[in-house]
Amino acid sequence: MGLLTIGAFAKASRLSPKALRLYDELGLLTPARVDPVTGYRLYAPEQLDQARLVAWLRRLGMPLARIQHVRTLSAAAAAQEVRAFWAQVEADTTARRDLATFLIDHLSRKEPAMSPTTKPLGIRYAALSDTGLVRGSNQDTAYAGPRLLAVADGCGSEGAPASAAAIDALKHLETDNIPAGNLLNVLEDVIEQAKQAVHNIAGSSSSPEGTGTTLTAMLWTGSQLALVHIGDSRVYLLRDGELFQITHDHTMVQSMVDEGRLDPEEAASHPQRSLLVRALGPGADSSPDMRLHDAQREDRYLLCSDGLSTVVPTQDIRRVLAEISDPEHAVRELIALANASGGPDNISCVVADVTELQQ
Repeated sequence: MGLLTIGAFAKASRLSPKALRLYDELGLLTPARVDPVTGYRLYAPEQLDQARLVAWLRRLGMPLARIQHVRTLSAAAAAQEVRAFWAQVEADTTARRDLATFLIDHLSRKEPAMSPTTKPLGIRYAALSDTGLVRGSNQDTAYAGPRLLAVADGCGSEGAPASAAAIDALKHLETDNIPAGNLLNVLEDVIEQAKQAVHNIAGSSSSPEGTGTTLTAMLWTGSQLALVHIGDSRVYLLRDGELFQITHDHTMVQSMVDEGRLDPEEAASHPQRSLLVRALGPGADSSPDMRLHDAQREDRYLLCSDGLSTVVPTQDIRRVLAEISDPEHAVRELIALANASGGPDNISCVVADVTELQQ
């Protein structure tokens, strides 16, 4: 078979002539020959496979620059790259779905009808932070109050003041009157305030690029907990004896797991498992995950820094939360477990129980 005209090639590849001309200009799909007299583009039949791949990748929504890279790979490597791209699309979709869910609940929220026998809910809580057995100082900050629960894990030369400043920026939520219809805007504002507070700390440092912090916080609204999460500190929920991790780590290694490049067992021992892809700090992506959780009586929440979650097995965390009823005792036992496992990092824990208020 001889060379194909652009019209014939467009029909066979399911790409429009306009798209083919654009891809030629970008160097993405160059014609086999351009007629020197007419300027007509002519394509070889063996280019059809590449053209069809470009067409399918565009249907996936892959950017042209990334398609250009995929075209240079072997079939196996190209398949891995498509898998990684789609994992990122799904992660982005999940984040937008969470925000959409938040918005739907936020816009349509009505106070739940309460029967005469229904008691109002509140939280009882405890927070504790420990240096651990290896680090020379504690860069974590943990806080718990009647409405606000928070953990921040600082990094860099000013990590300790950065984590403290991030949580301090949220503490006015304890006393502010927040209308239910304004919750989303309030959370967005406090994240911006926390971000600015950390930038101010970094600006006074000799190495501002390395200064930053995670921030994971929950705001009690009376029947729900609003979650804001940036980084790799975590929130767990113990409900009916089952433990659920309700945050997603914003780390490079977790991204590689999401993309299928690593399995969870490899991730646990990866040398860069603490490298963050989101944090509060100069130059960092500080976009938060936000969602609302409907609270149930006897729910128990744990907020913790990675000084606990990376060294204490999940089953041991669940056992402590299930067996020790007093929040103060529970946080002390969790920190003791982390130190018993070597205490390689600072450890912060907040435990909060949803309870019926006594009238």
